[in-house]
Amino acid sequence: MRTGDLLTIGEAAILLRFSRRRVLDLCARGLLPYVNIGSHRRVRRADVEALIHPVLTRDELEQLWLHQAIAARLTAQPAAVLATAEINIRRLRRLHPGGSAWEWLDRWEVLLSGEPSAVLDALTSPAQYAVRLRSASPFAGVLSERERQAVLDALAESRRDQARPMQLANLERVMRAV
Repeated sequence: MRTGDLLTIGEAAILLRFSRRRVLDLCARGLLPYVNIGSHRRVRRADVEALIHPVLTRDELEQLWLHQAIAARLTAQPAAVLATAEINIRRLRRLHPGGSAWEWLDRWEVLLSGEPSAVLDALTSPAQYAVRLRSASPFAGVLSERERQAVLDALAESRRDQARPMQLANLERVMRAV
């Protein structure tokens, strides 16, 4: 990853129109992936831009946030998370002996046997390939139901925070036009 692709927490806060504390909270909860460079946290510009201008459907955005939390768990407990994913792949293959899902399960197996950074990218990237890959995710059961609900609540809260009230003059103009 080039350092030009990384933003400071302050830069991310400005772009997101959040406080630095809010951005740090998103990082701490695993909802905004970050790396440590020395004693400073950096976030990928693509992850910040995906929060600003989501080109994802609501379901895809939920999957992205849930998988970002899974990525945080993967960095903390890699062996347990990878073992869960491998067990789930075997279970899914038994449940669905054939079909289009196998292609994505094959891709997950390749990722899981490779570099951890590739798995993290697949879990956290807003890129269309990663979106399709996450639709056949083998990470069920990594997050508890309480953790899962906390992530979805945080997503809903972030969407409310980004909503801007319409100015009275604009509202009146819209109402006259209707």
